[in-house]
Amino acid sequence: MFEQARRQRARLALLHATGRQAQWLWQGQKASQALQQWLAELGAGGGTPLFDALQQAADWQARRQRLHPGETQRLLIITDGRLRDWLALAPSACSALLVDIESAPIRLGRARQLAAELGADYRHIDSLPVLAGSLETTP
Repeated sequence: MFEQARRQRARLALLHATGRQAQWLWQGQKASQALQQWLAELGAGGGTPLFDALQQAADWQARRQRLHPGETQRLLIITDGRLRDWLALAPSACSALLVDIESAPIRLGRARQLAAELGADYRHIDSLPVLAGSLETTP
């Protein structure tokens, strides 16, 4: 996805929800090879501040839309949906795609519920033809 964004000269914002709070890694800059390095080193582990990240992303999108009204925005969320706490969510202000990476033997299906609350398209990672595929949200 990052390589496709780089070829399209798309501007990205990347918010990493890990640890105790979400952290901005990239804000409105053009995609670069640095993102590939970050992705290669990405770990996983639960307990993520996903709701904080979603709120920060919504705030950032609202500011960005005011500053660049002609810009098309899309939200990509990659999660297994295994969250400790569940807060009510407002639908995303832009088109969104949630990629469910839950792979445990017993799947809880919370990522699908999260996608529904956000009004996001839902895809399980196993259904994607190629991980580095399209950023589009249509099947």
